[in-house]
Amino acid sequence: MKLEEFDYDLPEELIAQTPIIKRDTSRLMILDRKNKGVEHKRFFDIIDYLNPGDCLVINNTKVIPARLYGKKTTGANIEVLLLKQIEENEWECIVRPGNKLKPGTEIVFGEGLLKGEIIDILEGGTRKIRFIYEGIFNEILDRIGLMPLPPYIHEELKEKGRYQTIYAKYEGSSAAPTAGLHFTEELLKKIEEKGIEIAKVTLHVGIGTFRPVKEENIEDHEMHREHYYIKKEEAEKINNAKKEGRRVIAVGTTSCRVLESASDEKGLVHTCEEDTGIYIYPGYKFKCIDGLITNFHLPKSTLIMLVSALART
Repeated sequence: MKLEEFDYDLPEELIAQTPIIKRDTSRLMILDRKNKGVEHKRFFDIIDYLNPGDCLVINNTKVIPARLYGKKTTGANIEVLLLKQIEENEWECIVRPGNKLKPGTEIVFGEGLLKGEIIDILEGGTRKIRFIYEGIFNEILDRIGLMPLPPYIHEELKEKGRYQTIYAKYEGSSAAPTAGLHFTEELLKKIEEKGIEIAKVTLHVGIGTFRPVKEENIEDHEMHREHYYIKKEEAEKINNAKKEGRRVIAVGTTSCRVLESASDEKGLVHTCEEDTGIYIYPGYKFKCIDGLITNFHLPKSTLIMLVSALART
């Protein structure tokens, strides 16, 4: 398939730069795949499209304040974005300016609260950095780190909590599973009271989720990998729904990637912890999910391809 098939005009002025005050009042488009109909609603109307017995699968990953600004010992400004923890104090990172940061380079963050040393250059130009600190790493990040917002957001985020889902629990993401940002405690309570079961999976979202496809033939694109896991009790909820003919609906492309990566040909998922590089585009045969609640996606992105694949089934 050609990349141009997934392009569309996106006027920059139409991209909201600040979060809406009440999460569930954001706009919602409903696509009925069976009847090919489209409706325009508000997100709180989603409950009207969920049936008692449905299994709603959410991604409970938590975004870390992964963007750090520091200085070399020479005084030069450095930007570091944490991508993936390799060992206890070692991370794969994107660094800017990358061409000047060689192994052995030392960086100071937060007036010495955190220090880092580049110890290797990895494939793709990322760096392995060993961090040195006293105390708890995540608490230090909370003090000096910034949220790594999507590339189409240019305004400063004033409240870190607005870039977390209300059910975020396990730290590890460099970006939010944005479909879940629209749920409120009140809406989730109403959903559960309607008899809809909620299952939780964890996929730590990498910054590669925003990486555009550049190959003219989309099959030639090399997909990024992300770490995920499913606990036994959550797998059982999903599998019971499949066996009983109830719908499994993924909240976000991240939950979809987990379910389709961990399921067999019968659509049953298995307890596991591993990395996934699943690449879903039109022609893919979905094994597990019956529906998807998703968010805004950029032109020529792997995410718009995933959504297109489901829309065409």
